[in-house]
Amino acid sequence: MKQIGAEFFGTFWLVLGGCGSAVLAAAFPNVGIGLLGVAFAFGLTVLTMAYAIGHISGCHLNPAVSIGLWAGGRFPANQLLPYILAQVAGGLVGGGILYLIASGKAGFDPTAGFAANGYGEHSPGGYSLLAALVTEVVMTMMFLLIILGATDRRAPLGFAPIAIGLGLTLIHLISIPVTNTSVNPARSLGVAVYAGDWALGQLWLFWVAPISGALLGAFIYRLIAEGED
Repeated sequence: MKQIGAEFFGTFWLVLGGCGSAVLAAAFPNVGIGLLGVAFAFGLTVLTMAYAIGHISGCHLNPAVSIGLWAGGRFPANQLLPYILAQVAGGLVGGGILYLIASGKAGFDPTAGFAANGYGEHSPGGYSLLAALVTEVVMTMMFLLIILGATDRRAPLGFAPIAIGLGLTLIHLISIPVTNTSVNPARSLGVAVYAGDWALGQLWLFWVAPISGALLGAFIYRLIAEGED
């Protein structure tokens, strides 16, 4: 139960901190943090939680990561469902708190975006479904490679949270214009339910692509790393 609680609060923080920066601070007049700030905000949520709860639950915060770690031989199958349910619940509560805060401003319209992920006309840069699919698969694949490599017993101790947090920052710098960056089904669901409408209609991609990418990343890491001293 401690592990489940850690995953809940960690994912809550990821959605509130990362999506919150996009909704509340990215375009704030004259002093907004912009795309660079949002990318760092997502990376910082993972970095801070990795140090806070990594020793409790492993700090997955992401159903795709949990599935990828299972595929990589780092996580037991019987814990997958509890972890994923905790992550989804944390994301939904984080999105709910953000909704309560954001709705305190006159004229707030969650259907205008609310940091939801999308493709086509709902892509920040107008990118196609295929572009979004490739982006999410490849970015999540690389995220898993970073996670598996940084947490390998042969890697330098104590630096994994920094590598993973900066890795997620880089992923956002690349892909925010394409999909608003998911690589995390719980993050996508956590805001899509409040944005409603198109966000829920396109949500399937942000479950299928990250999970596919995570499985691919786990396969590649096992291929290149297993048997090495």
